[in-house]
Amino acid sequence: MNNQNTSKVLFMTIMTIAALLFIGWADTLEGIKGASAEITSISAEFTQEKHMKILVKPLVSKGALYYQSPMSLRWEYYHPVQSILLMSNGKIKRYIQRNKTLVQDTGANLQIMQIALQEIARWLDGRFDENPAFTAHLEPGRKIILSPKEKSISRLIQRIELILSDHPGMMKSITIFESNDSFTKLIFNNVVLNQKIPESRFRTIR
Repeated sequence: MNNQNTSKVLFMTIMTIAALLFIGWADTLEGIKGASAEITSISAEFTQEKHMKILVKPLVSKGALYYQSPMSLRWEYYHPVQSILLMSNGKIKRYIQRNKTLVQDTGANLQIMQIALQEIARWLDGRFDENPAFTAHLEPGRKIILSPKEKSISRLIQRIELILSDHPGMMKSITIFESNDSFTKLIFNNVVLNQKIPESRFRTIR
């Protein structure tokens, strides 16, 4: 997969996670909009498992995400390779690990990130049903299925399955099916809502 497609998949994943951390409050999309008004911040840790037919065991990554209303976001992988995406007041920066040092990425893919992060802000505002890329279906067992509307997206993601937590505002897991024998699963833990996050976390990599 080329760099542009990889970036698209990564940020579709981020958009999905950011929006769906709210879903535990309601059984309808309108309910989500009302519930999102109560959220000022989110922090959580996650484990990401990459499953492929050619792999004996999944590739495992670990990281954390932070969100502060209305337009600040930090998405960080810290194992096995560190990378950090920062958004503060709508401005974005990305840092990737090279030779054991984090360096700022100034490549063309930043334009894709800018579009994706604007979508994140809309989802975090509770406007989940306005995302033009996916159709959402609620199913029994606290499961939500997201299906791509366009073939250009379905070539990268067949569907996304989300399992909601029993606790409002929390997700158990998100599974992204790229093909019949390849999927990525994210499992969330240590979710904290509505605690003030220092602004420096969204501006610097420290």
